[in-house]
Amino acid sequence: MVFFMKEAMNKKLEKALLGFAAGVMVAASAWSLLIPAIEMSEKMGKWQVMPAAVGFMFGVLFLLVLDHIVPHLHIESDEPEGIKAKLQKTTMMVLAVTLHNFPEGMAVGVVLAGIASGTSTMTLMSALALSIGIAIQNFPEGAIISMPLKAEGVGKMKAFLMGTASGLVEPLGGLLVIALTSITIPLLPYFLSFAAGAMIYVVIEELIPSANIGKHSNIATMGFAIGFTLMMILDVVLG
Repeated sequence: MVFFMKEAMNKKLEKALLGFAAGVMVAASAWSLLIPAIEMSEKMGKWQVMPAAVGFMFGVLFLLVLDHIVPHLHIESDEPEGIKAKLQKTTMMVLAVTLHNFPEGMAVGVVLAGIASGTSTMTLMSALALSIGIAIQNFPEGAIISMPLKAEGVGKMKAFLMGTASGLVEPLGGLLVIALTSITIPLLPYFLSFAAGAMIYVVIEELIPSANIGKHSNIATMGFAIGFTLMMILDVVLG
């Protein structure tokens, strides 16, 4: 989008894209991660929800710690967060998105690791649904980081490359989980819900607040509804 849009991104479009990304992530967390995590623990009887609950909270706490450690700057903010560091504003904006992309890669990686082990009830099509959902919401994320960089005076190609680089952490997160398959499989319900917790943290901490700043927050709400519905359909139809 940075090559086709002449000016800064329209605020209404930005709100719609932020809401859409949030909707996809919430639906993916529920249908692709939390529900399978609970179903895998059915042998625990009425306590089968506990691995999902524990993993979810650890995912939230993991992102909370990273938020306090990694220096970063949210899109609609002028006040950097994390450990103080002498970094350029554009670098910290990229770090903010990079920080939040890691659990998305983990989510896909842990599902694929479970399928590869043969011990998971999930199918390759359900992994494909999750991958497509994450890929779709990466489009607005990339636009939301590259367009403000362009508005800050960064060249189109550099803004494009920095927006792209912010997403490269996703395959790294996926590969890390797959590489640790021997550890991951016995704890698969925990890893699935961990990824869900981390993604929900991103939605509540970053996407929804940014989408609701100023006027026309109803546009973000509609974007959320569309993203949630699309991801739900993908997971049920393909899964």
